[in-house]
Amino acid sequence: MIIAIFFVILQENIDMNGYRQKHFEGKTKRFVQILDLRDDPDMIKEYRKWHSEEFHWKEIREGIKAVGILEMEIYILGTRLVMIVDAPEDFDWQSAMDKLATLPRQAEWEAFVAKLQGCRADARSDEKWQMMERMFYLYEEP
Repeated sequence: MIIAIFFVILQENIDMNGYRQKHFEGKTKRFVQILDLRDDPDMIKEYRKWHSEEFHWKEIREGIKAVGILEMEIYILGTRLVMIVDAPEDFDWQSAMDKLATLPRQAEWEAFVAKLQGCRADARSDEKWQMMERMFYLYEEP
């Protein structure tokens, strides 16, 4: 019952008008990943807090941009997170994740959020988040 009420509360925050998307010069590609949070409403609230504009760690956002990521969004439904990453067409995911892991406060951040994600404290971002496979899109007409 508590989970159902929490789910309804989360549903009220959904913007049914959609979300604006940035437009980038040049060709881009997209990566989509998932991760499940611990099934604990207080921990989910805490996770949301640390990803808010007010409480985010500036060094983490700077690091994300420094490795070449153009935009990163995280969506939530219940305990399931979906991360969407837009990057230049020549972006190399593994090289970027290797570089990101060495940037200031990144390891500290990963350990900090791991307790909310239910992951090992020493896990890198690319070890926690699971890459998804695209199975459908609006196919281009010939």
